[in-house]
Amino acid sequence: MKTFEELGIAAPLLQAIREMGYEVPMPVQEEVIPLLLGNDNDVIALAQTGTGKTAAYGLPVLQNINQQQQQPQALILCPTRELCLQIAGDLNDYSKYMDGLKILPVYGGSSIDSQIKTLKKGVHVVVATPGRLIDLMERKTVNLNDIKNVILDEADEMLNMGFTDSINAILAQVPPARNMLLFSATMPQEIARITKKYMREPREIVIGRKNEGNENIRHIYYMVHAKDKYLALKRIVDFYPNVYGIIFCRTRKETQEIADKLIQDGYNADSLHGELSQMQRDYVMQKFRLRNLQLLVATDVAARGLDVDDLTHVIHYGLPDETESYTHRSGRTGRAGKTGISIAICHIREKGKIREIGKIISKTFEKGTLPTGKAICEKQLFNLVDQIEKVKVNEAEIASLMPSVLRKLEWLEKEDIIKRLISLEFNRMLDYYRDADEIAIVDESSRQEDRKERGNHRSFKAEDGYKRFFINFGKNDGMFPNQLIELINRCVPGKVQIGKIDLRESFSFFEVDKKEAQRVMERMNSYEVDGRVISVEPAQDKNGEKSGEKNRFNGGGTWKKRDSERGSNRRSGGKNDKPWRKRMERR
Repeated sequence: MKTFEELGIAAPLLQAIREMGYEVPMPVQEEVIPLLLGNDNDVIALAQTGTGKTAAYGLPVLQNINQQQQQPQALILCPTRELCLQIAGDLNDYSKYMDGLKILPVYGGSSIDSQIKTLKKGVHVVVATPGRLIDLMERKTVNLNDIKNVILDEADEMLNMGFTDSINAILAQVPPARNMLLFSATMPQEIARITKKYMREPREIVIGRKNEGNENIRHIYYMVHAKDKYLALKRIVDFYPNVYGIIFCRTRKETQEIADKLIQDGYNADSLHGELSQMQRDYVMQKFRLRNLQLLVATDVAARGLDVDDLTHVIHYGLPDETESYTHRSGRTGRAGKTGISIAICHIREKGKIREIGKIISKTFEKGTLPTGKAICEKQLFNLVDQIEKVKVNEAEIASLMPSVLRKLEWLEKEDIIKRLISLEFNRMLDYYRDADEIAIVDESSRQEDRKERGNHRSFKAEDGYKRFFINFGKNDGMFPNQLIELINRCVPGKVQIGKIDLRESFSFFEVDKKEAQRVMERMNSYEVDGRVISVEPAQDKNGEKSGEKNRFNGGGTWKKRDSERGSNRRSGGKNDKPWRKRMERR
């Protein structure tokens, strides 16, 4: 195995990374660094999160900078503001001894005027989310003519979020003579199209196997009834006293509800979703990184790009719609050679998806049995005993207090003291599990159970306070949850509370706040996408398997008012009436 010095890393960078604890290169670093230190090398790197990819591209990118040239020479694109800030922070750490090197994170949710001022003063490396970079390009305030390295980090995530058009527009403006590196955990068709269009005979580097999950992660699933999901979550969390993890939920509403319930039940938890302001998101993430929180309840969109070390668990409070999302979720744990556990709490109807995910990531899911109340209490008890054994005793500080304490407790025997200590810590949990009913075991082989669950899934009863609608776009049209949210926001002015989203092959269902239901239906029915009329109507008490004409949506269709309603009522005009581009980092 080569050293960083043998790979060609310069002295100032070597000094910084040694202070950070970097000793020997990780496999992806050993492969990528020599290529990016050269010229005219395009690379596709398929690797999971936590494999050391930021240093793999960051070190050679920084080394290739000409500090005398006050123009952007490296462009790093990533899906979210959290990842954008994380990458910029890492690059600043690596370049600690490169005086005068300037790195600018560019993302939505912060002042664009401030970013423009910094660009005018001169920067060397731009780390950007696609939506905000497009804004700067349209204002002609960023110059990409001197770019020597282009990095697409978490490329599959950016495409899943609908950034295809933005990425195409950006790559069309960078010089043809440059290095281009595309990092991705999976290899969907969209990425293959980008590589064919913009890369020249790219070298493909695969760490592990294509689309394979991290070897250090155990994958476990628990099959429960819908009504028992939260109870199952509590048992899982209680069974791991030192859990430090992320709980993924499907919607903002569900995320906030689960976080609120956990807090009310005494758990050290908080939520992260798109309705929080940037200041709130930063505050929650700071608490989580400092381990002042044990559990972060988050949506997929909010949690994309989070770089947190030493997570023990990722818990899926229901599986994601897209299989690739599972890979990204579970990849938050088991990083940098450490082990982790990915737990899915599933309905019987999701057993097919479990098999599908297992095939794609080349892993076998373990079928979990929910721990009993007795087993949980035993686990918690032994954890407390372990803490007592290992606690550091500060003799000097407590010496003056010990005589009074001993006099106070001298009437108690050693066994009595231990019993009281345990009771002080565990009375709440012991009382809860003494009276708690066991959670019913779901028979996965029962077709009747499967039909019952599927029947529940197909019922069109919306959550309290919400109205459920049918829309004539589905998975066959390239519709993803983010695209549907974007479509609603585009068509309906003002804030709309969106609930559950249920994607089918040729159509979908979604829920919105009852107070906004009529307005949502009226507004959306007055628009079309690529000439195809949007049809939104209340979900009916039947299977509702309507099929729309085949018309690929792909998150990139040109949307507009129907002919009869164009003119003064048109919501967008000028530069906004363009093909779809996602700007989820603003949410």
